[in-house]
Amino acid sequence: MAVCGVVLGHWLVTGLVRGEDGGLRTASPLQSMPDLAAASWLLNTLALFFFVGGCVAARGRRRSRERGERYGHWLRVRLARLARPVLLVAAVWGAALVLGALLGIPAETLRTGALLTLQPLWFIVVYAAVTALTPLAEAADRRWGAAAALLPAAAVAAVDLTRYGPWDRDPVFAEQLAYANVLTAWLFAHQLGVSWNSGRLSPSTGLALLLGGAAGLLALVHFGYPVSAVGVPGAERSNAAPPSLLIPALAAAQIGAAVLLRAPLERLLSRPAPWAAVAGLNLCALTVFCWHLTALVLVAAAGAQLGTIPGLTDAPDHPAWAAARLAWLLPIAAVLAAITAAARRFEDPWSRGALRRSAVRAAVALAAVGFVAAASTLLQ
Repeated sequence: MAVCGVVLGHWLVTGLVRGEDGGLRTASPLQSMPDLAAASWLLNTLALFFFVGGCVAARGRRRSRERGERYGHWLRVRLARLARPVLLVAAVWGAALVLGALLGIPAETLRTGALLTLQPLWFIVVYAAVTALTPLAEAADRRWGAAAALLPAAAVAAVDLTRYGPWDRDPVFAEQLAYANVLTAWLFAHQLGVSWNSGRLSPSTGLALLLGGAAGLLALVHFGYPVSAVGVPGAERSNAAPPSLLIPALAAAQIGAAVLLRAPLERLLSRPAPWAAVAGLNLCALTVFCWHLTALVLVAAAGAQLGTIPGLTDAPDHPAWAAARLAWLLPIAAVLAAITAAARRFEDPWSRGALRRSAVRAAVALAAVGFVAAASTLLQ
């Protein structure tokens, strides 16, 4: 369910503007309508993705130990599942860039589509990294319980203090150090997921997380942090790239709410139809994540052939744009569903022999991503 929030959020904050030559460029409605920035606190649900991932990783690691499997085997299986959808989307976009250039598709549209698809894939890399740290997270949970999540949160706070504290600093060093938060900010949510798996997140803990996270958000904004939980082009500071302390605060509030909503959600999912929908989405969540912005680009590129269309290819600089974009969510979702139906099989497990070659295939996936990035740069 967390992936739905991520997809919806990206579709609502990504404007694609048609240029005079018919090419598409990106624009953010948050740049023109900053009053909407607080909505990103609801739409940026990546923390819930890491939270659920931590729970699933700890559960899978336990079952793997019970079967007598080594850590290396468990990790290869996990990383192979992450690599397969990435390999496909990178390979398809690599070929699309070449074919699109030959067919005369505007270079700006090709570059925009490739970059929009590639940029969110940083999530897969960080997700793989925190997954690899699951045994350490389990050890920390056994020793300190849910309080273990305070360790990565404190690391993020220390980096932010170095960046924004009231003293002289080397700006280059501070910005380089900030990228340590890419791991620790999301490790906070992963660690809480491990604690969730071990049964350490009670309703009272959930309430403390919700209230503490909400108070943290308000305090950080009061002391000068940007409101938006996603990047805004042209903004002096960003909470997302690299993450700031606002991301763990938002994660605490969202995870606390999820813990408190567990009972009503379980009652809802006890019904066959909701359970089938959620279970089906879980089986293809990575595919949905990898392709959701491609679906947006395809619909917008088709619309650009007809001209400037409200909510699809016009500038996102007025409230009517947001209302018009809502009307386009269903067609975009339909295209994504068609792509997912075709690409879903790439999430299926490889054979045992192929698992031994998972490291090679993961390297191929990374190489394909690099190819798309290089090709996108050449198209500029």
